[in-house]
Amino acid sequence: FMEALGPLVGFFTHKVEEKIILIRELSLEESARQNATEDDPHRVAPPPPHAYRSVRSMGVVSFDTQTPSGSRTLLRLHRSLLWLQLLLEKLGTDREGRSMGELCRDAYLEVLAPHHPWLMQRAAELVVFLQLVCVSTQEEAEPVMQIVVAAIREIHQRTQRELEIRNMLDLP
Repeated sequence: FMEALGPLVGFFTHKVEEKIILIRELSLEESARQNATEDDPHRVAPPPPHAYRSVRSMGVVSFDTQTPSGSRTLLRLHRSLLWLQLLLEKLGTDREGRSMGELCRDAYLEVLAPHHPWLMQRAAELVVFLQLVCVSTQEEAEPVMQIVVAAIREIHQRTQRELEIRNMLDLP
């Protein structure tokens, strides 16, 4: 469905697809672990069914380590669904004639950005920005590239300062 909204939503569609694949993989891994403890580990068995039958079956998340988990991935998919809901509501009710890109950005900032680090927020905004300003000639591209280069320079300088402060520039 999200693909039908066009390439502007493609970045978000890709992220949702990644999470769906991850949750399926985690479910299969959990099922394999369960079967290994229940069965003879030397017996060849058919591929295990998915372990996740409910939210409860996804287990408890460790707050000490940031490891992949079904629960954490489900929460991220849940947030993505809210983002899509908000975007569609904005598309249906916007009377100011704002572009799809502006509506995507607004929905992102409201729903997903609070859960992303600063660098990821800037990357998401850059993706939306680049898709909004698609150009076809070198003359059209020049002012756009100047803006993009300035934004990249600013991000690099800020990161450089933070890495210098923490003596992290010479890590092996």
